[in-house]
Amino acid sequence: MSTSDASNRTLTIKRTLKAPIQLVWGAWTQPEHIVNWWGPKGMETKVIEHDFSVGGSWKYSMEMPDGNEFIAEGVYSEIVELQKIITSADFKPMTEGVELQILLQAEGDQTIFTFNVVHPTEEYCKQQLDMGFLNGWGSVFDRLEELLAEKV
Repeated sequence: MSTSDASNRTLTIKRTLKAPIQLVWGAWTQPEHIVNWWGPKGMETKVIEHDFSVGGSWKYSMEMPDGNEFIAEGVYSEIVELQKIITSADFKPMTEGVELQILLQAEGDQTIFTFNVVHPTEEYCKQQLDMGFLNGWGSVFDRLEELLAEKV
């Protein structure tokens, strides 16, 4: 996905996480941690595939309270240890063809976390915002913060 002039089709969440960057990195990169926070509250996450390397695929299954399955998957395109993870992402059946940018910056014993989702078009970006992007991902990152608090 081209990153040129992506500002009108990018949604961003930024947080200061009260955990060292190594813990945050581990939460994003190790399947045993991913299953404990990936997905909204009330959903059980299973890691189906996790090849954390450039060109590697990831695939997670989340079971919704109504019994339906929600699949999230993508391919890593850039990994800079303790700094950046870039991956394609499809969240079937709701969101497809986006790029996730996970950016981390150490600040003492805390981590500045920036999460960008780059959409193929401005219209699709607005649709995702209207569908509850901030609340949905916000609840996921609340779970991430809860996990990190247990580990600090």
